[in-house]
Amino acid sequence: MVATRPDCIDARKLKYFRDLSLEKIVILEYGVESCYNRTLQRINRCHTWEQSAAAIRDTAALGIHTCVHMIFGLPGESREEMLSEAGILSRLPLTSLKLHQLQIVKGTPMEKEFAEKPGDFVTFSLHQYLDFIIDFLERLRPDIFIERVAGEVPPRFVHSNPWGLIRNVEILRLLEKRLEERNTFQGALYVNPTESATDGNPQPPAGLNENAPA
Repeated sequence: MVATRPDCIDARKLKYFRDLSLEKIVILEYGVESCYNRTLQRINRCHTWEQSAAAIRDTAALGIHTCVHMIFGLPGESREEMLSEAGILSRLPLTSLKLHQLQIVKGTPMEKEFAEKPGDFVTFSLHQYLDFIIDFLERLRPDIFIERVAGEVPPRFVHSNPWGLIRNVEILRLLEKRLEERNTFQGALYVNPTESATDGNPQPPAGLNENAPA
């Protein structure tokens, strides 16, 4: 497994990984984080959504397991905009996803930004996050594997710990319980784009990222 940025891959590296995949299990993971260019620029990612989409397509075209990391709660994104990313990602040849809640590390520019403009951030209680993830999964293509639903940063490094010291295994247990309570599942609201012009997903709000793949 190799985790990297979408702007760090090229044809030569992909050929190497394709050849290696003939003998070994190869997984390429891309830190995409957001589907919106304005967000990527704001958090200084120094890559674009178009680069992410191209890396995903090029990797999957070679038959390589393709995983994407996403962060929910980045500044400037509403809950509806984050949910819309399920539809955008579902149109790409992803194998799996790793989902993370935003965790602000001490001493970073984002900690200062959060202190100055807290209204620009959507924050989740644990139960709000569980319901958000379920709403996201309902809109996601059902064959995409979910490898992670939340991230863990050592408590001494983060700005705050609103969820306490809960571990991922317990979050997963609570998520499974909540799925049962809501009687729903991944892909419940997804419609194959070959069968519907709208994918069955909320469309990205106008003006967010006109260059995102349709």
